[in-house]
Amino acid sequence: MAMTGGNTGLKRLKNHYRLVVINEDTFEEVVAFKMNRASVYVGLSVLFVVLVGLTIALIAFTPLKFYIPGYGVAGQARAYEQLKMKADSFEHTLIVNEQYIKSIETVLKGNMVQRDTNSLDINSTDIIPLDKLKKAKRKE
Repeated sequence: MAMTGGNTGLKRLKNHYRLVVINEDTFEEVVAFKMNRASVYVGLSVLFVVLVGLTIALIAFTPLKFYIPGYGVAGQARAYEQLKMKADSFEHTLIVNEQYIKSIETVLKGNMVQRDTNSLDINSTDIIPLDKLKKAKRKE
């Protein structure tokens, strides 16, 4: 049997209720609220959104964010970049020094090949671009 005019879902949201807070000793009414289910749902939803927003703001704008795993220590990313730049600089200096030592070694051993300066081209072994030298080092 179908209910006619019964309390369906939408009608129940509009039913009015009264919440009364009473002092137990004197039975005096302290406060009374008139509400319906829809206003309670909206109020609880707004409260939830506000609490989530405050929690995110608290974590994002305070030092609490450094306790999140994977976030890192304050200034660690900057220090990492500086160390990376120093390591690249040291690697470049080491490569240049190795080239210098190899050229001195070939001169001391007397293995130098006399070249005509007019025939030097970009593929000469005297001038090695840094990126090609790094690739050659990685292959070894």
